[in-house]
Amino acid sequence: MQTRRQTLKQSAAVAALAAGSGLLPQSALAAFNKAAFEVNGVNGALKALGVSGDPVASGDVTLTAPDIAENGAVVPFALSTKLPDVKQLVLLVEKNPFALAAVFDVTPEVEANFATRSKMGETSDVYAVAITKDNKAYFAKKEVKVTLGGCGG
Repeated sequence: MQTRRQTLKQSAAVAALAAGSGLLPQSALAAFNKAAFEVNGVNGALKALGVSGDPVASGDVTLTAPDIAENGAVVPFALSTKLPDVKQLVLLVEKNPFALAAVFDVTPEVEANFATRSKMGETSDVYAVAITKDNKAYFAKKEVKVTLGGCGG
């Protein structure tokens, strides 16, 4: 009789072999825009994500964040939008070394309502940005005060 541990070891070996040989479907390998995560500044990150034109403030984009984060290492955020034809919902922290904190791909099967946590190095404006299929950006902004920085500060 095979134990649970042996079954898990064999399953992990098969999964590693499939991943190493390229047998996993491309849909299992999510597209990752590494360049956008390595750009400094909010505008640079939006440009790297393909946004055309200046972002516009919108009441249809919602950002929920604490007014004061006592620990910048783990700051909770929730972002959502009611706008139609949204392809991505993006979280940006203006004063972090790299502003782009998260990108969520939105499809018709996915509700544009996400929650995540991010590090903040210091007090900063935080943006929830909805990018539509025609590459226009709509945002909500909130200042979050950090008492103990999460990026070594």
